[in-house]
Amino acid sequence: MTTISFSDLRLSEAILRALEAKNYKTPTPIQAGAIPELLAERDLLGIAQTGTGKTAAFALPMLELLSKRGGRAKPRAPRALILTPTRELASQIGESFTAYGKHLSVNNRVIFGGVGQEPQVRALKAGVDVLVATPGRLLDLMEQRHVSLDAVEIFVLDEADRMLDMGFIHDVRRVINVLPRERQSLLFSATMPKDIVELANKILRNPLRIEVTPQATTAEKVVQHVLFVEKNDKRALLAEILKDPEIQRTLVFTRTKHGANRAAEYLAKARIPAEAIHGNKSQSARERALENFRAGKTRVLVATDIAARGIDVPGITHVINFDLPNVPESYVHRIGRTARAGRAGVALSFCDIEEREFLRDIEKLIGLKLNVVENHPFKSTLPMGTRPPPSAPTNNRRPPARRNNRRGGGGGGRSYHARS
Repeated sequence: MTTISFSDLRLSEAILRALEAKNYKTPTPIQAGAIPELLAERDLLGIAQTGTGKTAAFALPMLELLSKRGGRAKPRAPRALILTPTRELASQIGESFTAYGKHLSVNNRVIFGGVGQEPQVRALKAGVDVLVATPGRLLDLMEQRHVSLDAVEIFVLDEADRMLDMGFIHDVRRVINVLPRERQSLLFSATMPKDIVELANKILRNPLRIEVTPQATTAEKVVQHVLFVEKNDKRALLAEILKDPEIQRTLVFTRTKHGANRAAEYLAKARIPAEAIHGNKSQSARERALENFRAGKTRVLVATDIAARGIDVPGITHVINFDLPNVPESYVHRIGRTARAGRAGVALSFCDIEEREFLRDIEKLIGLKLNVVENHPFKSTLPMGTRPPPSAPTNNRRPPARRNNRRGGGGGGRSYHARS
């Protein structure tokens, strides 16, 4: 099988130099399939999630097209618009455009809420070629006439299903309604619920459809374990496991914002560097926590699904599902944060009695039984086949003797580490 390189995709020398500086040599499947077609100005439906290389799949051809067409954006009239659900994802997309376009005269700007708008207004007035925006702030600036979408040549709707989950779909439709009819449109979504199918049919014309499902390859690269534990023992189990120094850069998922705060506070008291990130945190606090995690200053980042969507931090060794998700697809998205760029990774899932139905749904989706870690100090005493009654108590106390089950150090030793 012939290996395709970026130079085979009709990209300019300026972009190839930028890719070489980032040590990008071989395009991912979605990049190899999408880039030539997008350069031919086709619409695209991409069924893919973070970690598949989709940002470069649309950023590289957009930069190429805008550069070749020449000209500069007029004040308050961007030439391309990327709509994305979260501030973190918007920032990462903006950083990608800056890196890939470093040798081109195509500029970009990221706008989102939670911060003062004046710097964003000034940038728009000066002229922006590629605008990366979250829906709320974009609509605010449109209503104040600081930005017009009349000149948009290329429109990208990223993470469409997450837009729906977060209640942004009405805002998205308002934006789409004022875009020029003649434009190139791209829609990316990890899943295709009915509302997103209808939206895609509305905005895309004869699109190329590319479906990338990294779930299977992710499952092969990620060592997956489940630990049965009683609900009130989860924080103690988390702290015990994180005593192991080989569990390095770790992303912990909780179901709620309050749960994320409590877990991070518990770890901090146990002298384990941890920070929480979720929608109730200020923008500056979220950016600071993410930067500390990326720089290695914080070893553990505790996040909700929505806050973590779009976070792409290299070198995550472990993903810990403190709470199992009630949507099995979310499990796949979560564990896909580790085992990237050819590395191995580990996913540990805590499961209490109320979550055993969730576990069954996850195992059915991935076609794999998770390895049960029997040897941990907070193992649930409830039998494996136990189903929770309607009002099952969750504060059962473990007998002191259960601590004697522990063998070795660091929350279970080698079973928590990726196989090399």
